[in-house]
Amino acid sequence: MIVAKAVEAKIAELLDDFYKRRIAKISTLDLRKALTRKNPYLFRAIGTQRASEIVEGTLAAYMSSSDEGIFGDAFFEPLAKFVSGGVASPTEGADVAIETDAKYMAIAVKSGINVFNAQSKKRQKQDFDALGKRMQKLQKQFDPVVGYCYGRKKQSPKSTASYRELAGQAFWAEITGDEDFYLAIIRLMKNKPQEHLPQFRAAFDAATNRFTAEFISMFCHQDGTIDWEKLVTFNSAREIPKKPKDKTPKAVTKRRIIKTT
Repeated sequence: MIVAKAVEAKIAELLDDFYKRRIAKISTLDLRKALTRKNPYLFRAIGTQRASEIVEGTLAAYMSSSDEGIFGDAFFEPLAKFVSGGVASPTEGADVAIETDAKYMAIAVKSGINVFNAQSKKRQKQDFDALGKRMQKLQKQFDPVVGYCYGRKKQSPKSTASYRELAGQAFWAEITGDEDFYLAIIRLMKNKPQEHLPQFRAAFDAATNRFTAEFISMFCHQDGTIDWEKLVTFNSAREIPKKPKDKTPKAVTKRRIIKTT
């Protein structure tokens, strides 16, 4: 039986780790790297004129994409292990293992239902198949599961997949025995996110200021307007332009002259 207080404490711990990773990510982000993933033509087409607008849009998009991965690693995966009573899987292709004398359940924990492409889906099947062969030698029933922590996914009766796919309510109910656990997760977060927001916003604002100054230095004319051709060249030219050398003049060290008589 899962004790609500223990789950609440675990969720609070995992949210602490999630925000710690978020802040570290935005504090160490490289603007040049982030800009290579953005569409400069789109910024121009929608009439963007301010450097800060490009920076804020780039940061917001980068963090939105990054947050999904961070949340899966820092929150969903360890929570699934905690509430299922399982352990970290020692084999590739699975994150959580739940083992009894007769059965071995291997769970690949995924955030949402749209994580697979054809290649990664094939690799997941190969990993499960290899693990299944090892379980046969141990004469244990093998139950491979891909668990999506949110969303809704019904496995087609015609599916040829060698593993089960469970999403959202169905996944959390499978590993906890509680049909309402998917709601308990959001409920037990309580006010913890609000406690972290001021520190994250401060880090986001500092990154915005830092990157705006860097963007102006790199991609704006003397009058402050955006040099779109320079930005597109940086983003899409055959070769990435070399980072300009620091032209700040070095401090001149004055030598003390001692007069002798």
